This record gives sequence, C-alpha cells and structure tokens, in this order.
Amino acid sequence: MLASAVGMAARSVPYIALKPAGKSFVAHASDHLPLKSTPINPDWIISGNPEARTAEHSRGQDEASLTAIWDCTAGEFRWYFGWDETVMILEGEVHITAEDGTERTLCTGDVAFFAGGTWASWRVDTYVRKVAFLRKPFPKPLAIAYRLRNMLRNGGSQGIAA
Repeated sequence: MLASAVGMAARSVPYIALKPAGKSFVAHASDHLPLKSTPINPDWIISGNPEARTAEHSRGQDEASLTAIWDCTAGEFRWYFGWDETVMILEGEVHITAEDGTERTLCTGDVAFFAGGTWASWRVDTYVRKVAFLRKPFPKPLAIAYRLRNMLRNGGSQGIAA
C-alpha cells in the first residue's frame, strides 16, 4: 500500500519540478583538478606508506551522488566502501582482493564496481589514479518503492530505471 502511494505520488509530480536548481553541466580536464591530501585511515594500512589525494569533480543536487578524481602512491591497505562506487583507472594499476577472495589487477582503462558496505584490499605497487563515481545506496524500503514507481511509470515493463 505504501509503495502504491509512493508510485502514485511520483507519477503526479511534474518532471519540470524535478529539474536541478544548480549546475546542469560540469566539465574539467581530470589532470587539472587540484588534488588535496586525503590520508588513508592508519588502521587500514597493511604495508608501506600510501599517500592518497582527492579532487571532487561534481556532486548531485540530492547529495546522493559524487564524482571525484583520486590517486595514491605505493602501499597496501584495506578500503571500506560506504557508498556504491564505480571506478575507471586513468593511470597506473592496482591489485584488488575483494571480501570473497576474488583477485583482479585493474589497469588503465579498466572499470570496476564496489558495492557499498563492503571491504576490499588494495595493493598499489607504484601509483594509481582513478575517476570514482559514487552513489549512496537507498535504504531497502525506499529502493523497493523506487523500483515499483519505475515499473508503474514504464507500464509494467522491466528495464533500467531512468
């Protein structure tokens, strides 16, 4: 019943009212964004002295998404993903070990997804630079209502949400 009400409300809100109030287009050369030191939690460092830096590129109006450039020098550490994160390696490489033991080396041009609420071990032999697309996961009840809304909006057809 709640999902039905949410679906009805979502269909009744004009799309024009959902238009973002701030910038609708942001573009920068990834190597010209000023990177600021963002130290890795010392408790997460396994070996070496990795030094990380981050530059925020853009943030969604609802504060639920973020795009950033991140780089790191040599070292090994565990990393907690508080948000869903898709990365694309821009330079260098990183050796990843996921919680389930899956191992993969990500090199320039590779794309990977890390689910929010998970850990992975990162080993950087020399240097890595990535673009990160982060999205705050919806709480389960809200995610169900959102999917239902999309299903109703699309006339019951399944597919990727708009």
